[in-house]
Amino acid sequence: MNKRFDSKVVLITGAGSGLGQAAALEIAKEGAKLSLVDLNQTALEETKKLILEAAPEAEILLLTADVSDEQAVQKYVDDTVQQFGRIDGFYNNAGIEGTQAPTAEYNSKVFDKVIDINLKGVFYGMKYVLPVMKEQQSGAIVNVASVGGIRGVLNQAAYVASKHAVAGMTKNAAIEYGQYNLSINAIAPGAIMTAMVVGSLKQIGGEDGWEEAGKQFVSVNPKKRFGKPEEVGRLVAFLLSGESEFINGVVIPIDGGQSNQY
Repeated sequence: MNKRFDSKVVLITGAGSGLGQAAALEIAKEGAKLSLVDLNQTALEETKKLILEAAPEAEILLLTADVSDEQAVQKYVDDTVQQFGRIDGFYNNAGIEGTQAPTAEYNSKVFDKVIDINLKGVFYGMKYVLPVMKEQQSGAIVNVASVGGIRGVLNQAAYVASKHAVAGMTKNAAIEYGQYNLSINAIAPGAIMTAMVVGSLKQIGGEDGWEEAGKQFVSVNPKKRFGKPEEVGRLVAFLLSGESEFINGVVIPIDGGQSNQY
């Protein structure tokens, strides 16, 4: 197997579950040294276990941090550089959905929390990783937007606001730092079958009806199914691998084509 990440260091936030865990697994199989960040230490240990089953030689640093805390972000970046000497790829992934409610009824405290994690967390990550990569004159960043970063999603004002902002910040950083041989892009996953999506479906259909709600949800998708976390992981691996250096400042949907529908 072609190991695109041999001797490369990749930093991943939200690595304890979902899309962060899936990308960590894909990238570990290709030889990366991994710095994995999550708020949940137990979840990080589970990710490490899965990685070592798939890639026993993998070098893994586990870091517990709240991405909405700027000092904690600075520390996870510093700790990664201290351990591995560099950062070649950064998957700026940690995020939450918030609650579902019409805009006029949306809880203001929940709105703030979603912005703190989904937007400020991504901003802080770039703020501290970019100088490392600029000094190296190489590196790739993948921020996580969402289809909610390119269109509206019913009853998700905070999530959609945060993800549109991530898309904008990505484009901005790409034009600022492209001259230093950096590539900065965002992905826009649609409905991918993660724990977060299950939680969302439970809000819609309840504990007993969420699977039915899921079937209804994907019935309008051209592919008629949910995406798989590993499909997103493979896209992230490509964007961080150095094989896509001239792709810069774009938001790539991975949603079965659904966002193209009228």
